[in-house]
Parts: sequence; C-alpha cells; structure tokens
Amino acid sequence: MTVDALLESTARILVKDGYDAASTNRIATTAGVSIGSLYQYFPSKEALVAGVVERHSQELMQVARDTFLKVAAEPIEVATRGLVAAGINAHRVDPKLHRVLAEEIPHTGRNANIDSVQQRGREFLRGYLEAHRDEIDIADPDLAAFILVTTIEALTHSAVLRRPDLLSDEKVEAFIDEVTGLVLRYLRGPSLLRRGMHGRARRSA
Repeated sequence: MTVDALLESTARILVKDGYDAASTNRIATTAGVSIGSLYQYFPSKEALVAGVVERHSQELMQVARDTFLKVAAEPIEVATRGLVAAGINAHRVDPKLHRVLAEEIPHTGRNANIDSVQQRGREFLRGYLEAHRDEIDIADPDLAAFILVTTIEALTHSAVLRRPDLLSDEKVEAFIDEVTGLVLRYLRGPSLLRRGMHGRARRSA
C-alpha cells in the first residue's frame, strides 16, 4: 500500500507540475508517508519515476494483451481493427501521464520499458501474421510485425503529444478507421506495390 501510494503521488505531481517539481519530500508529503518510509522503498526520485514508468508500461501492455487474446482467431479485417484499436486505446490510458513521461523524463529505465512493450507487441503480431498468411500478402512476418508496430506506435505517440483531440471520444473511432485502412493496404498489397515500383524503375532505366 505504501509503494502504491508513493507511485500514485509521483504520477500526480508529474502530471500537475512536471518532473522538476517532483522532489522526494513533496512526493512523501503528498502520499502521506514520512521521508524515511519513502527511502525504505525507493532510494531516489529517479527510482520513483522509474517505478511510475514501469507501472504505466504494464497498464499499456495489459490493454494490448487482452485484445490480442480476443482477436487471435478472427479474420484479418476484424483482427486488424482490433489490434489497431488496442494500440491506440492503450495510449488513452492516462494520456496526460503518458505525455509527461515521453517529453520530460530523463533516462530512468523509460526506454527499456518502452522497448519491452513494443517487443511483446511485435511477438504477438508476428504470431498472428504467421497463422493467417493465407489472408495476407507479405514475405516476412517478422519484418511486417516490426513495421506495423513501429508505425502504429509512431502515429499514436504523435497524436498523444501533438493531436490529443484525435484520441477524444468524438474522434478516436475515425482515427482507428484510418490507421486500420493503412495497415490493411500494407498487408494485402506490398507485392503489387513493389512490382509497380520495379516497373517504373525499369522504364526509367
């Protein structure tokens, strides 16, 4: 309970006033614990922030994991929208905190946590693509999983930072639809696109 209180206090201060304002004394006071109790669990402010990052990453991963389990046996059109929605909705879990963690937090394990979440996402997606290869037109499921997870993450991350209105209840479905269309066109048409590009290259030569 003390650890949860300290992490929640740290997250609230980060969202309200930013990283620089999150001193250990203020975190302890906000959590209602003594500074000595804080140091029993966390040796520094950086350790507290790293704990917040890890907890937030786990929340994002849980949203994605639940969706993967639901769509694993679904056809490509249904699964794609579900997976895109999972990636986008995961970033709607406390977007203000996500923005602060992305913009203000120095290296306190953040990158390792983000890399872990993305790696798990790629593993889930690669498994789905391998199981549904008869529905798609890709040569390398591992490469495709990397491209798709990176693309969805980049689009959603940019929305969190620069276009938070796209994640609102009024607009998020349209955002999901557009990203889903982008993913489906990639999964079903890369060989045709490559042939067209090679054809233009030969004519130019």
